[in-house]
Amino acid sequence: MLGSLTLDQLRVLVAITETGSFSAAGRKLHRAQSAISQAVATLEDVQGVILFDRSSYRPHLTDAGRALVAQARVVLSGTARFEAMAAATRNGLEPELAVAIDPLVPTASFIDSLHALRDTFPYLPVSFSTEGLGGAERRLRRGDAALAFCVLLPDVPEDVVALPLLGVRLLPVVSPAHPLARLGRPVTHADLDEHVQLVLSDPSTPDSPGYGILGTKVWRFIDLGRRLDFLLAGLGWCRMPEHLVKPLLAEERLVPLQIEDDPASAHSPLTIYAAHMRDRFPGRAGAWLLDNLQTRFISVSAHPRSQADIAVSTHR
Repeated sequence: MLGSLTLDQLRVLVAITETGSFSAAGRKLHRAQSAISQAVATLEDVQGVILFDRSSYRPHLTDAGRALVAQARVVLSGTARFEAMAAATRNGLEPELAVAIDPLVPTASFIDSLHALRDTFPYLPVSFSTEGLGGAERRLRRGDAALAFCVLLPDVPEDVVALPLLGVRLLPVVSPAHPLARLGRPVTHADLDEHVQLVLSDPSTPDSPGYGILGTKVWRFIDLGRRLDFLLAGLGWCRMPEHLVKPLLAEERLVPLQIEDDPASAHSPLTIYAAHMRDRFPGRAGAWLLDNLQTRFISVSAHPRSQADIAVSTHR
């Protein structure tokens, strides 16, 4: 009961509207027609409104009745969601799944998994936060997110459980209009010292040391799209994920840089992790999402041509 209003009265009201008569509503709800009429009369009396015009053979909704039927459907739908969420929680489903991602997370596969998660757990509230570099791990540590999808540098912390999802190979690239692109030879560290490197930085510590930084002229960015704009405009060079720049290289909007004695060339691809705190395990939906993402990324790795469609953001 909602004060003097009952869910049963709302169900009767909606059933009459859907079936077209009191008798048909009674058959649908397995109730006597007299019980249906009494429920409507009580609802009208308690609420002080006339819901049906009974002047003709079949009752018709009044203007007030049409407005209140719409509200009744909203209340009944919310009740169904409440009951479904309560049942799911009893079966081990978390009340809410909070997810945070760093800018390096491959977008396409992640979106596909979120669609599948919604289909599998339609009543699960999901909160989603796209963070700057390092932001997903911070939200994880604060307890604001149950799962973080991110890069963990320089190493995986001991208090974090991290599942490797995907390796991202970074390529040094530059605009063809940039002076480095016109050297006609591999670039040296001395060459790079003369030019700006566009670096993706953690907004909480923008002046912290970076990984893969060469030279002394550094412009730091938090927003990935803005950094790409500066790269394409020829205002500097940077390292970009191979599959993100592949179409730009094919269109000759970017060109690769060959760097002599590049320390980054000896490193393995940058790893994207799915992470949770060691003392806070994900619930049933979180575990399902982890398994689904891992399956998708394994499939992508097995079919590398499809990786060109993955929108991976860049790091330093």
